Amino acid sequence: MAIKPERLKKGDTVAVIAPASPPNKGNLKRGLDFLEDLGLNYKLGKSLYEVYGYLAGNDHARLEDLHEMFLDDEVKAIICAGGGYGTARIASAIDYKLMENHPKIFWGYSDITFLHTAIRQQTGLVTFHGPMLASDIGKEGAHPLSKETFRQLFQPTELQYDQDFSQIEELVKGSAEGPLVGGNLSLLSSSMGTPFEIDTKGKILLIEEINEEPRAVDQMLNQLHMAGKLQETSGIIVGDFHDCVPERELSLSLEEVIEHYVKLAGRPTLKGFKMGHCSPHIGVPFGTIAKMDTVEKRLIVESGIN
Repeated sequence: MAIKPERLKKGDTVAVIAPASPPNKGNLKRGLDFLEDLGLNYKLGKSLYEVYGYLAGNDHARLEDLHEMFLDDEVKAIICAGGGYGTARIASAIDYKLMENHPKIFWGYSDITFLHTAIRQQTGLVTFHGPMLASDIGKEGAHPLSKETFRQLFQPTELQYDQDFSQIEELVKGSAEGPLVGGNLSLLSSSMGTPFEIDTKGKILLIEEINEEPRAVDQMLNQLHMAGKLQETSGIIVGDFHDCVPERELSLSLEEVIEHYVKLAGRPTLKGFKMGHCSPHIGVPFGTIAKMDTVEKRLIVESGIN
């Protein structure tokens, strides 16, 4: 059964951590200003500004930040500064019982996908796939809708995503219902064969990606297909595939690759959602019940908070 975290209120303290790569400092500063605009206080993880190659500090430091912020009762939510690479390196060392005993809002996307999957499947905690402080909100010209999506953390709100947000296209006809799961395709693929392998049975699966050629997307979708992960879903939501274009003359298009696999899976599929490495980026809870209908071209997602 899904565990929903408690909602935020003005004056609450949230934690800002970097479980993967070091964030852009200028963007992060603007992201922290945004938290203040929301009426929130914040605590910074000790390793937030550390640089260890492509990691924001070594594995122990990043893991310690995650544990400390879940354990800290003053902290009501944990917001990731950015993605990059590194969350899978700490997944097997996480104290999931600690998280289960101290449930709170956990928000991020991209490389954070591995933590979304691990936390949800180990604890039942609903987590949030949404724009991050340095990667999105702190960028110059950040879209107002990306900022507005944080409002769902203050008031239980059912998300109704239809063509008012973006042009939605039916790839496989039908309707579906189930917990919403997924995230970045590379991270979902990399979970295969691990203790944190993505469970898609009866779920609505969201996929998104960035900077991968169609042949790489093909490889990852083929892996999920051969493992039965696409066929086991109740439905598939195709988010943004940013800059996933061929770098060679002989190539299938991204559209051809995606359509091939979703039609093989035969599950209701919609594409065109502004979820992922895009602007605007609409945040959604993972683990709550979602409903999709390809005739109405609509996705409805239950609130992720109490």
